[in-house]
Amino acid sequence: MSVPPIQRRRSVAVRVGDILVGGDAPIVVQSMTNTDTVDVAATVAQVAELARAGSELVRLTVNTESAAQAVPAIREALDAQGISVPLIGDFHFNGHRLLADYPECAQALANYRINPGNVGRGEKRDSQFATMIGIACRYDRPVRIGVNWGSLDQDLVVRLMDENARSPAPQDAEAVMREAMVQSALQSARRAEDLGLGRDRIVLSCKMSGVQDLILVYRALAQRCDYALHLGLTEAGMGSKGIVASTAALAVLLQEGTGDTIRISLTPEPGEGRTREVLVAQEILQTMGLRSFAPMVTACPGCGRTTSTTFQQLAKDIQAHLRTQMPLWRERYPGVEAMQVAVMGCVVNGPGESKQANIGISLPGTGENPAAPVYVDGDKVATLRGDGIAEQFTRMVDDYVRTRFGRQASAGDREP
Repeated sequence: MSVPPIQRRRSVAVRVGDILVGGDAPIVVQSMTNTDTVDVAATVAQVAELARAGSELVRLTVNTESAAQAVPAIREALDAQGISVPLIGDFHFNGHRLLADYPECAQALANYRINPGNVGRGEKRDSQFATMIGIACRYDRPVRIGVNWGSLDQDLVVRLMDENARSPAPQDAEAVMREAMVQSALQSARRAEDLGLGRDRIVLSCKMSGVQDLILVYRALAQRCDYALHLGLTEAGMGSKGIVASTAALAVLLQEGTGDTIRISLTPEPGEGRTREVLVAQEILQTMGLRSFAPMVTACPGCGRTTSTTFQQLAKDIQAHLRTQMPLWRERYPGVEAMQVAVMGCVVNGPGESKQANIGISLPGTGENPAAPVYVDGDKVATLRGDGIAEQFTRMVDDYVRTRFGRQASAGDREP
């Protein structure tokens, strides 16, 4: 059964380093470091880890003079490792000064992130915003104008609240806050254009921490402009809560065609690395059919028929193996990221799901014949038995990748 493709909202394309955001480009995955930017070695290591996991843009905190001074060294060290991922500078409160005082930092960054609510107060807001936009124009850098509900321009909020109170049909406070978010983003973008920044150098975001609020704000934003949009549920939380909340919000918007780049703002578990948010972003896009990043494993949840944990361990091991191999496979076997692998636990759905995958195995359930049929592109090709099923199936997966996705340009590109 064919499924009609999601119709993406048409937006202005923005180039961030070597990455295209918006237009006809695929939706871009980004993330952010949580190291102290001053610690060059730690920051370089984390950026490299995020880039290897698949983050296509990485944001850094630039909040002090020392952090601004560290940015060029970070960029240089990454380049020396062959890691070209564009870096985004995250500026709040003093960005105008840091960008002006440290031109090497301004040039090393591929993108500046500005929060209109934290640019300045009163008369300083306009001049400090103008300084940052002027520097972006000077170095031909795009700007993400990122509005956050927790740091919204309070002068704008007060004005809209007053206007709402005088309205014959006033809205509730939450609706006014959402409108303030949208207006703050749009007014700032238009101000940036007035200052000389092209539409193809502007990305907008309106981050909320509530799922329904985020959906409503981005729907309004998408209807009222064609700027490229960055999606993300801010302060999503930790573990399953953060993953579920982010997925619930972003999946609705992505299904409606809204969103050109995304980030999943997960709070890491104590001692956990930062790459989980990248994998979650990739899996949202891949399960929705918007992009492919790595082969996906279909596996059943288990039931009373599958008291053995063999299929669970095999599914886990195969998924880890596929992820581990992807850096090599991506270069050597184009198209492998769309491969489907099935690891099933009994005869109820096992053979059917395995036949639908590129390669699949149906392990025996409790009381079943201790044999595991393997299917390749719908055909049964082998039956595995004994204690080495996991190793045998892993080898068959590797053989399938080499055979099915080997480069077609010439016979010399194929491995023997």
